[in-house]
Amino acid sequence: MRLQYRGQLVCRALLFFVSIVSLEAQTLTEAPEVWCPSVLGIGVVTQKPYCDIQVQVEPQLAIRVVLPPRQGQAILSFDLHNRHTYSEQEESVGRAYAEYLASVAVATMDGEIIGRGVVMSEFRAASDLVDRISGGAGETGLRAVAPTGTERIRVTVPEDLEELVIAGQSLDVVQIDVRDTVTGLGRPVAVLSAVLLEYSPR
Repeated sequence: MRLQYRGQLVCRALLFFVSIVSLEAQTLTEAPEVWCPSVLGIGVVTQKPYCDIQVQVEPQLAIRVVLPPRQGQAILSFDLHNRHTYSEQEESVGRAYAEYLASVAVATMDGEIIGRGVVMSEFRAASDLVDRISGGAGETGLRAVAPTGTERIRVTVPEDLEELVIAGQSLDVVQIDVRDTVTGLGRPVAVLSAVLLEYSPR
């Protein structure tokens, strides 16, 4: 009787373990379909696509993320970067310093905000850049604008949403001779990359 009781406990424990493994196996993490209205370019080092996040109030003009059919809530995550215009000359004369604070919103197509993201970073030298972007007109073939600083953003997405948008809200900039706040429509305030969705498919 004692051995049988222990055997039942072991069997139940194994069934519980198998159930957990089965549930975990049903969770997928993959890159969703992303519509980017303002592509910054492809990273030279990472080969990742980078997308400008612009200040927008119309969802149709913002970055759109298409969500697959799923069970329950999902987790959307992405890398949020500040956006720096690099100048080798400014760096060489000690005038390259810049501090950025950018904020973005994740919202439904009806404009309801379900999450926010903030990234703050300081730039002093080229080593502070996350990547360089190909497609520039100069001898190096690199664009002056590049991502700097990284904050991984995670947002819980309700089950009933088929699409959501990511839009810029504001950018505060501090440089040696300049302090500025950017909120104008269509102005780029941050950079997006590495979008992933963790969900349970139907």
